[in-house]
Amino acid sequence: MHFTLRQLHVFETVARLLSFSRAARELHLSQPAVSMQVKQLEAQAGLALFEQLGKRLYLTEAGSALCRQAQVLQRQIEEMAQTLAALKGVNEGTLDITLISTAKYFAPRYLARFCAPYPGVRLKLTVSNRAGLLQRLMANETDLAIMGHPPEGLDIVAEPFARNPHAIIAPPDHPLARARRMPLRRLSGENFLIREPGSGTRLLMERVFRAHGMSVNATMEISSDETIKQATMAGMGIAFLSMHTVELERQTGHLAVLDVAGMPVMRDWYIVHRKAKRLPPVASAFREFLLSGTRQAPGHASAPAMGRSRSRRS
Repeated sequence: MHFTLRQLHVFETVARLLSFSRAARELHLSQPAVSMQVKQLEAQAGLALFEQLGKRLYLTEAGSALCRQAQVLQRQIEEMAQTLAALKGVNEGTLDITLISTAKYFAPRYLARFCAPYPGVRLKLTVSNRAGLLQRLMANETDLAIMGHPPEGLDIVAEPFARNPHAIIAPPDHPLARARRMPLRRLSGENFLIREPGSGTRLLMERVFRAHGMSVNATMEISSDETIKQATMAGMGIAFLSMHTVELERQTGHLAVLDVAGMPVMRDWYIVHRKAKRLPPVASAFREFLLSGTRQAPGHASAPAMGRSRSRRS
């Protein structure tokens, strides 16, 4: 068999997305070109790799087996590229990093500041929820991750690099928007918009309420900070969020932060990687950049102050 790396890459993309059209968009190819590559691969294999049932595309048994091997080969190629990049230093290579969705509001400023001196560095950035981030981390599909609530019991290294304040937000015309230093119990009857189970923000919120002997009066569960903000602005309830996510809305007067005693709740942002992971030079340099106490958060007064504190290892 004479598979080409190009054919395997196109096939793996279709297999991952289960769509020829979405694969074509990701690969910047036409859909007929993607279909042709897959047909040539099927001809080489002598087996069908996909089957169409109704409007849905599925992998055959042969397709699933080949997909697993293609992913292994892709990782080996990336490791080979990293080895070559190590010989060239930080000036070249790929920074492969995954952000928890909340971190997308501030982490790009760090990435821009780091990448500016290295025009040869390519950035591969993925934004995901907590479950997706952990899956990518444990499957060795990313070098580094930024998150706010590292899990216990996994073979990871989680190092804090910035503060992550959380508070309760409300519409600016909320009856409690002008109250000062109110106790958390005063909010016991309020309707809260909360994140999905497993979200780091939700875990922290539930811990804070339990510490005050309270439960959350949740009226709506939403899997996106952006949607929670929009629902809060619409007057559907109040929410507990990282203050980084509401920075713009606070400045423009679309949201207010309630003045609750004991808040904001201060937590950390962590840079995370697998304990046994051999970080490529670019990823190692970015980790050191985040952990360096000599740099300031770029470009924004309310971005987290950088500073090095103790490492957390799980």
